[in-house]
Amino acid sequence: MSLLTERDALVEELRRAEKLLLTTHENPDGDALGSLLGMHLVLEQLGKDSVMFLAANQFPLPYEYQRMRLDGVRHELPDDVSDRTIVFLDCGNIDRTPVHFLHGRHLHVLNIDHHHDNTRFGTVNLVVPEASCAAEIVYDLAKELGVEITPDLAEALYIGLVTDTGKFMFENTTPESHQMAAELMDAGVQAQKVHRMLYEELPEARLQLLARALNNVHRYDDGRITLTHLTRENFRESGATESDSEGIVDHMRQVEGTVMASLVRELLDKEGLRKVSLRATDGRVDVSIIARGLGGGGHRQAAGFTTDIPFDALVERLRAELAAQL
Repeated sequence: MSLLTERDALVEELRRAEKLLLTTHENPDGDALGSLLGMHLVLEQLGKDSVMFLAANQFPLPYEYQRMRLDGVRHELPDDVSDRTIVFLDCGNIDRTPVHFLHGRHLHVLNIDHHHDNTRFGTVNLVVPEASCAAEIVYDLAKELGVEITPDLAEALYIGLVTDTGKFMFENTTPESHQMAAELMDAGVQAQKVHRMLYEELPEARLQLLARALNNVHRYDDGRITLTHLTRENFRESGATESDSEGIVDHMRQVEGTVMASLVRELLDKEGLRKVSLRATDGRVDVSIIARGLGGGGHRQAAGFTTDIPFDALVERLRAELAAQL
């Protein structure tokens, strides 16, 4: 099915459905939350019965997203969930949604995503790898459906856009990204306000955690890998939560000579498990291949996974995986 046909099919599904449940991947980021809220606001304008769902264990959200208008998100599936059209947003693999019921084959699923390795798990799929973010796809759908781009809708989509493009600095930034930003600002987005919410008005504990991460930096293979790690003790000393590690890996990415940056952090609630975030600095390396091989996923330049591999062995695995791509 061509992309145009996929879009037409998806639009028709949204027009026809009366009751929908919207969800996204675990550990939701700005694009996941922005596209989730954005699609909900679109459907509300169309008079649909739309429910946003995220499991209770996904809360509290990272500090920077706590001021988004997500107070309507439900943590329990509605009783009529089997009668609803299920819409997954920004989710490359259904296994990244840790709610078993939503994996059921009997459900009618719309899959809206931009990950190039999306497994196309939906009944109807709209996968646009050239889109900078899932929010960009939702924006295109909103225009196709003829809804008004209100200030609230524009802000939700702008959050998805600015976070997934790395403030318009990542490789996925396109002329269309900047055009979308301009149109959203015309619709009422206050860019400076959003920037302060996402990147400036953050708790001191995050600064203390960053200090420990910078103290733990190691470089491997002539600097091609810049890696840091955070222990449970680092989190305890700084008073930080797991979500306070957001963005630390991007500091590693900025170091001269780095081809792949990594943050390895111990999970606070799961003994022996580590969350690994990967970033590539150019087109030579696809970190999603590495992450997918270790049970995770993501984009060519930003991906992650969770593992029980001991730290030293994990470092050697990452070095070998990078060497295999260079």
